[in-house]
Formats: sequence, structure tokens, C-alpha cells
Amino acid sequence: MMHTDNLALWRHEHIFDTPSRAAARSTRLVTLITAAMMVIEIAGGLWFNSMALLADGWHMSSHALALGLSALAYAAARRYAHDKRFAFGTWKIEVLGGYTSAILLLGVAVLMGIASFERLLAPRAIHYQQAIAIATIGLAVNVACALILGRAHDHDHDHHHDHDHGHGQHHDLNLKSAYLHVLADAATSVLAIAALGGGWLYHWSWLDPVMGMVGSLLVAHWARGLLVETSQVLLDREMDHPITEAIRQTIATGCATGETRLVDLHVWRVGKNAYACALSLVTHDAHLTAEAVRRQLALHDEIAHATIEIHLCPDHAHGAAA
Repeated sequence: MMHTDNLALWRHEHIFDTPSRAAARSTRLVTLITAAMMVIEIAGGLWFNSMALLADGWHMSSHALALGLSALAYAAARRYAHDKRFAFGTWKIEVLGGYTSAILLLGVAVLMGIASFERLLAPRAIHYQQAIAIATIGLAVNVACALILGRAHDHDHDHHHDHDHGHGQHHDLNLKSAYLHVLADAATSVLAIAALGGGWLYHWSWLDPVMGMVGSLLVAHWARGLLVETSQVLLDREMDHPITEAIRQTIATGCATGETRLVDLHVWRVGKNAYACALSLVTHDAHLTAEAVRRQLALHDEIAHATIEIHLCPDHAHGAAA
């Protein structure tokens, strides 16, 4: 005999978690600022015949595109937040935006590395003073953008702090991708200023492409980390997460007595700090109900939805007589 109960332990604020308005606004603002600075750097590079500044401007254009993608992901997630076709809400649209943005960031790192290597082989004349001035303005803009996104990140962290019970951080991955793009711009601006300063003062023309390669490695490292984090969510790779062991322990202490055992468990993430699980129990206890299991699992606020399957086996003696 088998009893199943699809327990909708809905925590509305987790599952249909519309994107943070602060994060969406901040991302849109940073996208506009980055696009404006991109135009200034490209124009300055053409005007002063500075390939370094021109390359940084085109590099910033890729970040403007990625930031725009993050803003679009927020808009889509909010637009379809109450669309019933999305069984667990639209949070993964934001994660998908972060994943795509990370791929773009990795592409930027590769292009930076190639361009820097080519410049090392074939150095070009640079108008150092003008290029340093614009690069410094670019750095100031990047710092301002980082502060804007940082405040949105703090707001997002505070909003979800009460729901985090020691099972790991659950930050906005779309916001994180935007933040990493701004940090990558800031890092490359710092490296560009250092390289241009060294070239101007000491005539070290090789320093510019070397710093470019260092910057590309740094950006690639950030992109890889974001790809791992977002792909883990998109591929539902959560069975090694602490919440899985917590569910096992809860079932073992509260339900799985000598007459009952857990035979199957699947856990996946459906929100920033929300998980769904499907589990199967085999029991000789005719009094065990899905409601009893639900009360045990309710100890974990992270479990927003559970599907519980109970296989009731007949008593040994009764089964032998039959």
C-alpha cells in the first residue's frame, strides 16, 4: 500500500521571490553610467590615437552589454513573477542572466589576453598623459558603480538574513555578476593606469601589454567562479548541500524509527534561500502519515515545497500468514 501527499509548504516570499527593486534600479543605473563612460573612452582613444584607451573602451562596451543583460533578466523575472507556467517562480531567470553574463565575462578575458599578447609583439605609440587622465576618470566611475551595486547587495543580504540558518549564503547571483563586471572594469583601469604611468615615466612600453595579460587572468578567474556557482543552480546540483543532510537527520530522528526508513531523497533549489524536496519512505507503521513528516520538515524554513511518498508494508507476521 502506498500513500502520497504533495505537500505544498509554500513560503510565498521565497518561491515567488520577485527581484529586489533596489538591485534592479541599481543595475539599470550602472548600465547607463557604464555605457556613457564607454563612449567617452572610445572617443578619447580615437581622438588621442591611444590604442590602450580605445581597447579599454571596447572592453567596457562588453561590460555594458552584460550589465544590460542583467537588467533585462530582472525585468523579465518581475514581469513573469506571477505567471503560473513557472512552477517555482522566475528566480532562475536571474540566475540564467548571471550565467550568460559570466560567459561574456570569460569571453572578454580571452579577448583581453589575445589583444595584450599582440601588443607585446607589436608595440604602438600611446599618448600617455591624455590616456592616464581618461583612465583615471574611468576608475572613478567604476568605483562609484561598485558602491551603487554594493548598497543593493547589502540590501539583498539584509532582506534574506533572517532566513539563513547556517546553511550557506544565498546572494543574488544576477547582482553578483553585475558587480563582478564593475570590479573587472575597476581592476583593468588600475592596471591600465599603472602600465601607462610606468610607460610614461620609465619608457617601459612592455608594461602595458603585460598588465593587460595579468588583468585578463584576473577577470577569467572571477568569471570561472561565477560560472560554477550559477551552473550549480541551473543544473540542480544540490545533493551535497548541508540542507540535504539536515533533511536526512530530521527524518532519522523524527520519523525513521526501526519500522521506517528513508529510501529516496531529491533536493533542488527553487529560490535564493528556498529548496524543494521529494522523498520516499518505506514503513511498517500504519500510523505514519505525510502530515507527521510535514511537521518534522517544517523545522527548516528553507524547505518551501515537499513531495512525500510513503510505502506502507504489511506487518511481518500478517504477511507470513497471508
